[in-house]
Amino acid sequence: MKRIFALAAILLVHALPAAAQAPPRKPRIDDTIRANVYADNSFKLYINGELVAVDSIPFVPHNVVSVDVLPAYPMTIAVMGIDNADPKTGMEYANTSIGDGGLILKLGDGTVTNATWKAKKISWGPINGDVKNPRIGSTAIPNDWYAVDFDDSEWPNATEFTEEEVGPKAPFFEHDFEGAKFIWSGDVKLDNVVLFRTVVPSPPDGKQRPDFRGLTDVVPQGGGRGGGNRGQRPRGRGN
Repeated sequence: MKRIFALAAILLVHALPAAAQAPPRKPRIDDTIRANVYADNSFKLYINGELVAVDSIPFVPHNVVSVDVLPAYPMTIAVMGIDNADPKTGMEYANTSIGDGGLILKLGDGTVTNATWKAKKISWGPINGDVKNPRIGSTAIPNDWYAVDFDDSEWPNATEFTEEEVGPKAPFFEHDFEGAKFIWSGDVKLDNVVLFRTVVPSPPDGKQRPDFRGLTDVVPQGGGRGGGNRGQRPRGRGN
């Protein structure tokens, strides 16, 4: 009987795929994709429930933030878009004018912002555009709105806006946003804080990529300090 169990165990091991038997390797910078984000005025970016980038310039000059991210699909992307508005009046520049918003994003796998994204306004104003008696409206930020399992099915879709409507500044034109659309909630001028979400089921460019989630729970190949990439020639940024 013991021999039968031993033979069955051997057959089971050989039947497992090679990837299931071997420990995962450490991710390399070649496994990352570049994220380009431009927001009027700033943003917070979450991928698969983790905060990966915060705009370092909350107001002006308008800037593009580019970061390397390690994708895993299906990939949940959540962004908080923030217009620089007074939290009591909804106006900007010392309460002298109504500002406007706008968000555009492109990842190196071909993921782009468009009207398929979900968008929920959190703060808006001045209500009805009333600059003589400016007031804001607001709703509470949902708990875990950036989480993978958050239900955004009741959120409306984002609205696309043209480049002319948003009026991006010089840094936008120096980065790759081809195919991406400027998005916001329904009113690009009066809506001041907007939450965005989308789920990317698989890489839009069709390129299969390793899933490195859970590496903190295993000992990957090439263990030890660093990534084991000493001497590796730097790659170009084609993505």
